[in-house]
Amino acid sequence: MYFKKVMESVQYLKNKINKIPDIAIILGSGLGNFAEYIEDRVIIPYSEIPNFPKSTAKGHKGNLICGQLENRYIAVFQGRFHLYEGYSINDVVIGIRTIGLLGVNKLIVTNAAGGISSKLMPGDLMIINDHINLSNENPAIGKDALDFGERFFDMTYAYDQELIEKARIIYNKNNIEYKEGVYAFLKGPSFETPAEIRMLKTLGADAVGMSTVPEVIAARQLKMRVLGISCITNMAAGILDQILTDKEVFEIAKKSEGIFTKLLKEIIDII
Repeated sequence: MYFKKVMESVQYLKNKINKIPDIAIILGSGLGNFAEYIEDRVIIPYSEIPNFPKSTAKGHKGNLICGQLENRYIAVFQGRFHLYEGYSINDVVIGIRTIGLLGVNKLIVTNAAGGISSKLMPGDLMIINDHINLSNENPAIGKDALDFGERFFDMTYAYDQELIEKARIIYNKNNIEYKEGVYAFLKGPSFETPAEIRMLKTLGADAVGMSTVPEVIAARQLKMRVLGISCITNMAAGILDQILTDKEVFEIAKKSEGIFTKLLKEIIDII
């Protein structure tokens, strides 16, 4: 039974760490080095956590790291699981469900995304204010999901308004231009076509990526408060006259690492 598997993961973590983290953070592609700033850390490879899948995506180290940062005890997922890796939706969100049932009630999700809006450019850190799920997948489908909360739950404020406002304060404090927008989720792994990007723009998407949304849905079913940040690593297909590559994604994410780390540290401190 799936719920039993998740509880085995929960119990394993209870035996490995000495207290419940205040905040959980998922680090997206190219952003995993943030975890190096955690002090007194306990590093737990996903391979050691019962029932966790293996992270096969490039740039995802596959560790759960718990420790101190900015006067907070935090849990950092150094990489995530994706539908494009061939995993089921329940596998994709097992980390969220595990940390949620452990008792964590705040989640920061980060990702690398392609920019659609003309207001965005590579290197921007966009706060997610809403999302569009075009994957035809939802972790709340099926009887197993009823073990984690209500079947029908509100998603009006999937991204917590108070946490968004606190993030805005940190941007302004550091004189960083504040960007906010809607994130569209497709399964991947191929990048979108120019026609698909035109469709997404018509639908109101500002950025597009291949992760995050299943995690946010699972978190909201558990009533966790969520803040989302997209690192815009490239402009989406057809926006610029150039070919898209994963190399560009990692190069821009690496260049954004310094400001991303500073912002995330201060956001963790204020929330």
